[in-house]
Amino acid sequence: MTVKIGIVTISDRASRGEYEDKSGPAIEDWLNEAISSDWTPEKRVIEDGIASVEACLKDLCDNVQVDLVLTTGGTGPSPRDLTPEAMALVMEKELLGFGELMRKVSLEQVPTAILSRQTAGIRGKTLIINVPGKPAAIDVCLSAVFPAVPYCLDLIGAGRIETEKGKIDSFRPKK
Repeated sequence: MTVKIGIVTISDRASRGEYEDKSGPAIEDWLNEAISSDWTPEKRVIEDGIASVEACLKDLCDNVQVDLVLTTGGTGPSPRDLTPEAMALVMEKELLGFGELMRKVSLEQVPTAILSRQTAGIRGKTLIINVPGKPAAIDVCLSAVFPAVPYCLDLIGAGRIETEKGKIDSFRPKK
């Protein structure tokens, strides 16, 4: 069975075509290298804001029924950065460890990582993770948290993901 993964770029400028979206393609490239099982991307580029992010996430989770959503953008302290506020309206369970680990590994790279407000959570059978907007930061953060993603998907009844050994060694407890 093919896993569906939502890739959502949240950017006013990219959604208006004023700025080339590099973050969404960086996520897709990273996933192509990390996942060995079949998967299909569901890509979106949307404007910043609570209503736009909430509507997109609900559509991907409830209607498209993706197994995983990775968002990029909207997690800083700027006035239009409202992804975490929209996430609070969408997720049924917050998974604080994802954001904590992403900030920790990012802080090893840049001191401004403490301004980041990434989070993760579950809606139904979908895991949603907010990652940073810069491609280099996306790599750092996904490399840190993705070993836990396949098992999390197993636990919530989502599709099964297998990872490329050596790139991402996912963890599943021995039975």
